[in-house]
Parts: sequence; structure tokens; C-alpha cells
Amino acid sequence: MHFPRSLAAACCAAAFASFSMAPASAQTVWTNTATQGVSVSELVSAADYGPLPSSQAITVRVVLKLQNQTALNTYIENINDPNNTLYGQSLTPAQFAATYAPSSAQVQQVVSYLEGAGFTSVTAEPNNLMVSGDGTVAQAEAAFNTPIEQFAEFGNIVYGNTATAQVPVSLSGTVAAVLGLNNIGQMKSTLVTRSQVSVPQYAVSYTPQQLQAAYSANGTPTGSKATIAIMAEGDVSGVITDLRAEEKANGLPQVPVTVVPVGVASPDTSGWDEWDLDTQYSTGMAETVRRLYIYDTTSLTDSDLALEISRWATDDKAKGGSASLGECEAFPYLDGSMLADDESFAEGAAQGQSFFASTGDTGSFCPVEVGTNGVPAGAPMVNYPAASQYVMAVGGTTLLTSSDGTYDTETAWYAGGGGISQFEYSPYWQTAAAVPSSELGDKGIPDIAMDADPYSGANIYYDGSWEGVGGTSLSSPLALGVWARLISANPKLGFAPVRYYGLYDGTTTPGSYPNGGFHDIIVGANGFYTALPGWDYTTGLGSLWVSELAADLQK
Repeated sequence: MHFPRSLAAACCAAAFASFSMAPASAQTVWTNTATQGVSVSELVSAADYGPLPSSQAITVRVVLKLQNQTALNTYIENINDPNNTLYGQSLTPAQFAATYAPSSAQVQQVVSYLEGAGFTSVTAEPNNLMVSGDGTVAQAEAAFNTPIEQFAEFGNIVYGNTATAQVPVSLSGTVAAVLGLNNIGQMKSTLVTRSQVSVPQYAVSYTPQQLQAAYSANGTPTGSKATIAIMAEGDVSGVITDLRAEEKANGLPQVPVTVVPVGVASPDTSGWDEWDLDTQYSTGMAETVRRLYIYDTTSLTDSDLALEISRWATDDKAKGGSASLGECEAFPYLDGSMLADDESFAEGAAQGQSFFASTGDTGSFCPVEVGTNGVPAGAPMVNYPAASQYVMAVGGTTLLTSSDGTYDTETAWYAGGGGISQFEYSPYWQTAAAVPSSELGDKGIPDIAMDADPYSGANIYYDGSWEGVGGTSLSSPLALGVWARLISANPKLGFAPVRYYGLYDGTTTPGSYPNGGFHDIIVGANGFYTALPGWDYTTGLGSLWVSELAADLQK
């Protein structure tokens, strides 16, 4: 069901919404930011534990507003149009900052405000879109005119601002949101193991080479000229050890790896198997890459991940990135991180970078409870960052191969995420492809799909042994690996969503494509939605027929 945006925010109140304003001081005129507040009555199964201790350390990230947004969108369209004179060009991070980011004077105004409020280690990102500072809860409450409370939710102690975060009116044209005032919004891994799935379907675990063969990739150039990145968190030292063991066992080349620390180092290893899957099957589908970057942040909070995604864009080291992570889109919308991340994804698109994200493993719902997996669960919304306009959302299939290892058929995986965003507008490339929700102005996901069913999943090497896994945690790195092959063969490709949708104009007979780069999946369902001829909310354009895509995208 589609909810108008005016109702969407209201229907999310059970998860996360605006609360009463904190009283303003007589000396300051305040203005609201996009970071809204939370109260215990609006959380699920929560109890209010009172004010967060005023002396507790806290890191805030002030998100600044993009400039010339309309011109930026036009630029991205032009550089991805083979008929435009700008086709194949891209911006450098310095050019992006000079043209579309706030001015140095605006950034300095924010820096000075934080320092004046008592924050230390105040640092601006190179793209001028985020300023971070370390302080105390008391300093954050005073600087952004909001109380910060702590809550018990699902057995965890979390905290959040209980009023809309505000800044002085003098910053109203510069500041968009304030991250770090809550840690309620956190993304979750979309990894699924066989033990988490109650009904077995096909007891198959594919190796990277078998998936290359299944998707007709092994006759195309490898990803040897491409640089790619995965988003990770915590201690990833074991991930590199496992990657080397998996490469040796499968006869794959050793890929160069660089870990890019983002924020304070964390000893957490709870996502180890997720990062194993991401690294082993992105590089495995590509066969090899010029370099794999592992962006490694402190936690999976919206604030820390916003900084990580920003670094991926501002570094401009990896032309493809993947996040096998997601959360119900209501949370990043209401805490302001959706706005921050969308700015970074748009920067990446202007720089010729493409970002892939898992649509999640809760079908046509999005998870609300921490750790939720399976169908049905959660609210009838979609996951973020897959919902972002400037992200390639990758859904899930169940893959079957013939006896010789070639492609046989796919069905929509019953738990693969898909549906209609309540907060993200439909990009122009979906409108051109006649995606149903684009008529309503809403983005539909997924854009594409790849193997995700853990019973037709993958074998990863994890902490000294092999493990069969799946979920859209598999489909997103597979799609990234394919993209590494395609941009190695044609460096002008630029931004994946525009180029993929450009192969399907929505005017042909349903179920057929003017180019043969996709398997049109017409069997299966994910809850509310059913696989149909043409684009649908279970598999999007379909899964990738790599050899055909490589040929079509050379035209």
C-alpha cells in the first residue's frame, strides 16, 4: 500500500518521531533541523531510563546542505547520457566541493559554533558536507536545544534526543541535520545462514567460479582494472586472513587489500562473517580487482555509517562500493542520516562512483526489532540505504543451474526485500522505465536482483572453516563484482543505475527487453509483491546476464 508522504511520517510514529520542543533561551532564536526527536511512547517495547548523564562523552556530526542541487542532478544525467557531449566525464572531489558544497566561510561558521559550545577535535570533511566534534551530553543538549534521554529497548540501553535538534537561526541556510544525538538508528547485516531459515528449498552452496558460470561472467574481462570497496565495522583483521584462505582454496588470485579506518577503532568482531561474505564474493565474482578497499568504522549507528559513506565518496578511491546493511527507512529519515547519506551518494554519482546495497531479508516489510530476520516482520516499508535514489538496490533470488553449471532458472526469493519507498522520490531513470511507483513519485526497489536464498547460496571461509550463507548480503557483493568487470571493460560507464535502466525503456512487450542483459524473473513472491513480466517489486529489472550486459553496454 502506498502512503502519501504527509501520512508516511505519521505512520512511522510507532518507530521514531518528533516530540515537544525544548525551551529556547531568551538570547537565541532557534531553527529546526531535519533531526527529529523520540519519546518512549513512540518506541517499541521500550522504557524511559531518564536523562543521559550530562558528563557522558558524545560525538556529534553536523550535516551541511548541498548547494546547487538541481544543477548537480542535471550534471549526473548528462555525464551518463551517451548522446551528451559531457558523456563519460566526472568530477574530482575538489571540483565537487567547489561547485556543489557549502563555502569555506559556511563551514568555518559551523566549526566556530561547535568550538564555542565547548566541543573539541572539531573536524570538517574534505567535501565540506559534515563537521564532527567531541563533547559531553550537556554540551550537545545546550548546542542543539534538546534533552537527551536513555531508553531500554529490546534488551539494549540506547539514547536519543527527545526534541527536534535545533541550531541558531544564523545557521539555518547551512545546517541540515545533526547526527550522533541518538544511537537508536542502527543498520543491521542482511546475512542469513541456513540455521536461520526454517524451510529448506535447495541445498546448494556455490563457489565464486560457479556463480561466474551461472551468470555467464566467465567469458567476459575480469575486474582487474577496477577498484571496489565494502563497508564494514569493527576488527576486520580476521576478514583478510579468511579472504586469503578462500582465494587459495578456490584458486583465485590474491587481490590487493587496503583497510581504511573511519573513526575510533573498535574491537567488535560480531560482523566478521558478513565482511567475509562481502569481500570473498565481490572479488570472487570479479575474479580479481585492482584493489579492494575495506572501509572500517566504529559502529553500525547511523552517525558512524554516515561518516563512512562520506569518506567513500570524498576519497574517490573505489569506483564501486557495497553495503550488505540496512534498516527500516523511517529511522534514517527521522534522525537526518538519510539526508546526509543521499548527499554522499549523489557526490559519488557525480564522480563516476556506483554504490550497491542489499534490500534486506524481510520481504515486503522492513525490520523494526533488532535482529529481526524472516517474513513477515516489521512495517510495510523498505530498507535504507537501498531506498536511496543514488543507490543500486539489489534484491534476492533463488538460483538453479543446469548439470553443466550454466544458468537454468531463477525465482524471486520469498524473503528478498522489495516495495515502495515512503521517503525517497523516484529518480528519472525509473520514470523512463515505467516503474509503477514512479507515477506516484516514489522510488521502487529493488533495481536488480541476484542469488540470495541460503539454500542456493554461497560457501564462505569463516574463522577456519566453511559456512553456507545467503541473504541479500550475497546479492549486493555479487552485483558489485559484476560491475567491476563491466567498468574494467568500459571505463566510461560511470553510474550503474542510469546505465542499467537505459537498457530498458519500458515501451516493449512486458517480459521482453530491448537488450539481453537481464534475466526477466516471473515466478515467486516476497509477501505483498509477486514476480511479473518486466520490472517488478521482487527482482526489479531482473538478474544480471553478464556477457550480454558487457556487449550491450559497449554500444
